[in-house]
Amino acid sequence: MIPEERFASFLMSLEPEGTEWLAELEQEALAGAVPVIRKETQQLLRFLVKAFRPERILEVGTAVGFSALFLWEASGRQAQITTIENYEKRIPLARANFEKYGAARQIRLLEGDAVGVLPALAGSYQMVFMDAAKGQYPAFLPEVTRLLQPGGILVTDNVLQEGALLESRYAVVRRDRTIHARMRDYLYELTHSEDYDTAVLQAGDGVALSVRK
Repeated sequence: MIPEERFASFLMSLEPEGTEWLAELEQEALAGAVPVIRKETQQLLRFLVKAFRPERILEVGTAVGFSALFLWEASGRQAQITTIENYEKRIPLARANFEKYGAARQIRLLEGDAVGVLPALAGSYQMVFMDAAKGQYPAFLPEVTRLLQPGGILVTDNVLQEGALLESRYAVVRRDRTIHARMRDYLYELTHSEDYDTAVLQAGDGVALSVRK
């Protein structure tokens, strides 16, 4: 069996050079201890956007705007993106980045907890990218399902929790047990749902790909 780290490194060595300004933004975010989507997840998202060509994308979890800008760039700067962020210190940074890179007209940032923001949204989306508070994924799902059009794709990031999800809840530190239980419930719901066909991949920290039936 190929060691996972060597396998991931080899695959990343095949990746062509990315957009320079996105690479700079990624480094700025990491330097500020702001998590951004991992390289393997970036590769997967780029492929999905090219394959599905979504015109309207919903993102739950903006941070400083890297992933929204990444999706926008991958779409050939054609997609209209709505993104939701609750952490008030990151909101002005995200807005500034959207302005800086010329995406402010196509990326709409909504402030607040997604549990409250999602029910107020209307219309439909061809793609949803979920990358927010992991313990809240089950609470987001009903509204995300309402907003995702049939044939659309839901991409849920960080579903394996650095491998902790594979462990018994008693092997997980007490403070993480709620997230552990909720993520297991979320994946079970996705994989047994009448609304979705789902595949769970090991890319990055685990990605669930769900197509709306």
